Amino acid sequence: MEHLWYLDDVNVFKILCPHKFKSYKACHNFDVFQPRDYIYFEKDHSCKMFLIEKGKVKIGYYTAEGDEVVKAVLRKGDVFGEKALLGEEERNEFAQALLKDTVVCSMKVSVLHDLMRDNKTFSLKIYKLINFRIRKLERRLQLLLFKDVRTRLMEFLQELCDEYGVCCEKTGTVKISHPYTQKDMASLIGTSRPTINTIMNELRDENLIEFNRNEILVLKKTS
Repeated sequence: MEHLWYLDDVNVFKILCPHKFKSYKACHNFDVFQPRDYIYFEKDHSCKMFLIEKGKVKIGYYTAEGDEVVKAVLRKGDVFGEKALLGEEERNEFAQALLKDTVVCSMKVSVLHDLMRDNKTFSLKIYKLINFRIRKLERRLQLLLFKDVRTRLMEFLQELCDEYGVCCEKTGTVKISHPYTQKDMASLIGTSRPTINTIMNELRDENLIEFNRNEILVLKKTS
C-alpha cells in the first residue's frame, strides 16, 4: 500500500507545544470511560472531535443484520470524529472504549477551528488525517472486492508492519505490537475470526510469522 502520509494518526501531544496543551487541558473536561462504554453512538448529533489521552477506542458500525464492523482501533494521541469538521450532522459510526480508565477529551468544532487558525502544523495534519483515512478506506474496499481472504490478510499484515513494526534486536526481523484482536482483524478485512485464526496458523506453519495475542513477529515477507 502506497503511504501518502507518514502516519494515519494525528498526535496532538507532539504537534501542540507543551505550554499550549497544558493551558488547553486546564480549561476542558477529560472524560473517563470503562471497557465497552460508548463515547458516541450512530445517529448521535455530530458537533465534536475527540482526543485520546489514555487507553484505546474502537470505531465501527453495525450492519442491517446487527453484525459489528470495526473500522479502526485508536490509541493515545489519536483524534477521531473528524467528519464533524466536514459538516457531518449525524454520526454514521460508533466510538467505544476498549481499556479500563480510557481518558478522552471532547473538542467542539468551533474550538478545533480556533486551534487550526493558531497552529498551521496542526491544521495541515488534520487535513492529511482526513485524506489518509479516506484513501485507506478506499484501499480496503478494493481488497474486499477483488482479493481472496489470504491475500487480504497478508496485505493487512503489511499495513501493520508499516504502522507498528520495529526491528527485533534479537532476530533482526520485524516485530509488530498492535492493538487489534483477531475479531477486529477479521472485521477489518471482511471475514470471520475462525478463518483469520486458520490462516495465521498456516502462515506460522510456513515459518512466515510467529504471533501471540498482541504481537506478531514477521520471519519472512508474507507477500
